[in-house]
Amino acid sequence: MAERQRALAGLKVLDLATLLAGPFAGSILGEHGADVVKVEQPGVGDPLRRLGTASPTGDTYWWFTDTRNKQMIEVDLRTDEGVGEIKALVAEADVVIENFRTGTMARWGLGYDDLVVVNSGLVQLSVTGYGQTGPLANTAGVARIAEAFTGMTHLTGQPDGPPGLGGSSALADYICGLYGALGVMLAISARHETGRGQQIDMALYDGVARFLDELVPVYTHTGQGRERMGSETNRSVPHNNYEAADGRWVTIACTNDPLFARLAGVMERPEFLDDDRYATSAARIARRHEVNGIVADWVAKHDAAEVVALCARATVPCGVVNTVAEYVAHPQVEARHSTVTIDVPGLGELTVPGVVPALSDTPGRVDRLGGVQNETSAAAIVARWQK
Repeated sequence: MAERQRALAGLKVLDLATLLAGPFAGSILGEHGADVVKVEQPGVGDPLRRLGTASPTGDTYWWFTDTRNKQMIEVDLRTDEGVGEIKALVAEADVVIENFRTGTMARWGLGYDDLVVVNSGLVQLSVTGYGQTGPLANTAGVARIAEAFTGMTHLTGQPDGPPGLGGSSALADYICGLYGALGVMLAISARHETGRGQQIDMALYDGVARFLDELVPVYTHTGQGRERMGSETNRSVPHNNYEAADGRWVTIACTNDPLFARLAGVMERPEFLDDDRYATSAARIARRHEVNGIVADWVAKHDAAEVVALCARATVPCGVVNTVAEYVAHPQVEARHSTVTIDVPGLGELTVPGVVPALSDTPGRVDRLGGVQNETSAAAIVARWQK
């Protein structure tokens, strides 16, 4: 059977960005068939090569997984020669991705206004800490700062402890890169109608702020904010993590009254359904500590696997709190190709997260992981793109 063409085959992308949102957007496009060329600083390479856990090759594992499906070239953007090389590439490209501080590209003669003269159909994704406009436009920012800016960090951690970190130290980068890739596709779609490109302005905090459920409208309309709640949520009880008899943790989520009714049946506590103290969501929220204590006591009498099995039979959302090791070994992950294993020259087989989303007719794929420095030249890429 002939290999199906991927959704973005033929799209030419020039990735000038570093750490991490912009390059992640480029990787998403590359997984789905775009021809992505990544520009590195001559002799130094991309900072991601050195950030994180070093592999035996000298590059980090982070580099390999998040620079997938790209070809590497070296160009010095700070020289007249480098500017000329970039403009020659831009003339043939569909998309440019950059994440220099606001105004930096313009000072080099590579701002969007400069590049659109070379290619009127150019789509440019510009990622900065705080966006291209506003009083903080020239302020540097990284993922952790973006998360703090939006209020998300304030909500992370235990009620009586300091603000925490939401697991991944680059969460804002990944969310921003995801929205950035979406922005590129929206702009490409618009170009089909208008023939013109456009600039996409993404601040690192934008995506995080969009993920804050009802926090903004609740505060702006009622004046009510939300404080840290640890592993709980304000909207539902029980909706928490509970320790089982074998020391494992399970998470149970009863977001409405029917789900709690099923859980009451699993716990063999049908009397809760006729008790005004527990029968409704509002009542349970008012007595959250008591309800959580009841559920915690029940979970503590069973091993984690038994809790999950009992809840599954009653269709109560429940799962073990896995480690990464348990996640990658899970049959569900294998069945859905949620990870893929790729051979890396000099390193051997490396397992990385798979392609998202999974398309039924034109699926993406990982062709290669992060490459060596200076694989080819700007002139060679221009020649290829002109064919």
